[in-house]
Amino acid sequence: MSGPGGTAGPGDDPAGWGAMPTAAGEFRLRPVRLPADLGLLTGWMNDPEVAAFWELAGPSAVTERHLRGQLDGDGRSLPCLGLLDGTPMSYWEVYRADLDPLAAHYPARPHDTGLHLLLGPAGSRGRGLGATLLAALADRVLRERPRCARVLAEPDVRNRRSVGAFRRAGFRLAAELDLPGKRAALMVRDRTPHPA
Repeated sequence: MSGPGGTAGPGDDPAGWGAMPTAAGEFRLRPVRLPADLGLLTGWMNDPEVAAFWELAGPSAVTERHLRGQLDGDGRSLPCLGLLDGTPMSYWEVYRADLDPLAAHYPARPHDTGLHLLLGPAGSRGRGLGATLLAALADRVLRERPRCARVLAEPDVRNRRSVGAFRRAGFRLAAELDLPGKRAALMVRDRTPHPA
């Protein structure tokens, strides 16, 4: 993955971060491959629980357009499948939040890394798996990206399950933001623990 100016720094490519052992199994990220992954991701995006917040329900062309915007973009955001013990079960976007339009809505710092997550199969939801994987990935981001001082996310405030998963993964609610299309909870996981 290249950064602005076409240069990739160490730790910039989540595909190279390797396996992350968790209590749920071995977790790893793999970049989305089109067209191979399109059917799976389109199915997940059409699940009503997912569609309520991702707003990508519809034919595969809708999902493909969303993915192509990143895959063919400048490398600031990478769409990945999350594999647990080798089985695809989640979708992730790892992005440079400080270079994203989000940066206009919060006090961004250089190298802030953002995460978007959805757990695909309905059976993966509601049992604490999201928090487990978020904690593992946030730890790995902070290890692999030494210039990154914090990992953040901006789930819709109405998505209480997601906000709760981020809290259980060590993120704190830093602010509520009015973003285009949603009111978001700015969830932050600092490299150095934040005073309570």
